[in-house]
Amino acid sequence: MIAIYPGSFDPITLGHLDIIERGCRLFERVIVAVLRNPNKTPLFSVQQRLEQIRISTSHLANVEIDSFDGLTVKYAQMRQAQVLLRGLRAISDFEAELQMAHTNKTLAAHIETVFLATSNEHSFLSSSVVKEIAKFGGSVDHLVPQHVALDIYRCHTKSP
Repeated sequence: MIAIYPGSFDPITLGHLDIIERGCRLFERVIVAVLRNPNKTPLFSVQQRLEQIRISTSHLANVEIDSFDGLTVKYAQMRQAQVLLRGLRAISDFEAELQMAHTNKTLAAHIETVFLATSNEHSFLSSSVVKEIAKFGGSVDHLVPQHVALDIYRCHTKSP
């Protein structure tokens, strides 16, 4: 069974990696799909994010990295995936994710959404939190893979 784990992953965090690793134990293949969202201004380009994820998941044999734009369910259909994998951190995530899962079900009834609760140590973690901490000079070494932390620090030490 193929699962799609969609997201912006700007940047990939240890929480994302936790969901990917656990998804790999549950599904035959997990496709980590970076959404190209023209309405957002990301810290990293799609190519940089793909590379960060590739390096972060190199120890997993059944992971594939890709990018897409448009509707997630259309992408899932194109990739012949049966599952959308989503992580839940808090009750606020659940409300938004449940609404999206119901909406996706109306678009593609044969695709299921599977929610994995994040591990306790990552329950507060988001890409936005990581970027905010780094923006104000805080350490993100304990929140993202080491190579991603270095990329983030490079972004914030560029001269104007």
